[in-house]
Amino acid sequence: MNTRNRFSLLPLLALMLATLVACSGESGDPSTASAPAEPTGPKKVAVVVSTLNNPWFVVLAEAARDRARELGYEATIFDSQNDPAKEASHYENILASGYSAILFNPTDADGSVANVRRAKAADIPVFCIDREINATDAAITQIISDNYSGAVDIGRHFVETVGREGKYVELLGLVGDNNTWNRSKGFHSVVDRFPGLEMVAQQSADFDRAKALDVMESIMQSNPDIDAVFAGNDAMAMGAYQALVAAGKAGQVKVFGFDGADDVVRLIAEGGITATGMQFPKVMARRAAESADEYLGGKRDFPQKTPVAVELVTAENVDQYGDFGRQ
Repeated sequence: MNTRNRFSLLPLLALMLATLVACSGESGDPSTASAPAEPTGPKKVAVVVSTLNNPWFVVLAEAARDRARELGYEATIFDSQNDPAKEASHYENILASGYSAILFNPTDADGSVANVRRAKAADIPVFCIDREINATDAAITQIISDNYSGAVDIGRHFVETVGREGKYVELLGLVGDNNTWNRSKGFHSVVDRFPGLEMVAQQSADFDRAKALDVMESIMQSNPDIDAVFAGNDAMAMGAYQALVAAGKAGQVKVFGFDGADDVVRLIAEGGITATGMQFPKVMARRAAESADEYLGGKRDFPQKTPVAVELVTAENVDQYGDFGRQ
């Protein structure tokens, strides 16, 4: 090839080079290179609840979800069905799915700690609601009812209405839940001062209405002359009440619950159940969502535990309560 032909190809080569650069989108200046796409849309908040097989926990979960949405987050409820293994599976899903925070109602005070620690290691903050975990360095904060004090008030009302003598049954909740024992201890801190009040049976019904019905029917076969029942939550109080109705003893045996569930509040007004402790699930749930929002906004100074007062609901003040809180 002669010199003239070589120079005649130069414009064509220059054009081809310019086309390749344009198609690749590259530039010799790093400052003009394309940046990776940023995630779009609202941040995601997970609401992990121990069970949805109880209206009280449905209210808790939905109140947390709805408040998170009001604050601008995409919020999803995960039902652990009172199963620690299912709860762990939810955490695996959440940690892999780009969630920014977890509003958490644990299944087990000890068993749930590992899940919260996994979230913490992944820089996902956890905010416990209603039920606590046995660790003070894992969750950002734990917003829980003052169960012990609430049960003390129920114990006092129990003595006032049942009297200083009588036979009673206690239905316990989940044995791995601190709420079960805080309520039981608060109640017994009062009732055990009166030796004439005899506990003839103490048995777990797992905070479950159907189980409480079965347990109560079994207990009454060997203890037909009881005077009262203290149930560690309102679902169990309803199960016990159903068993008493079936046995024709609803008007003879006083039933005490704990939660402030709407069906129990209505039965207090009707005279079927004696008292309960109002826990305010909506207050706790909203506060957890607001704490998560504050944390994601930069706040870091949170108390490890935030107790929410429990109020005694009786026939004397029942008209002040409803819809899982004060009217």
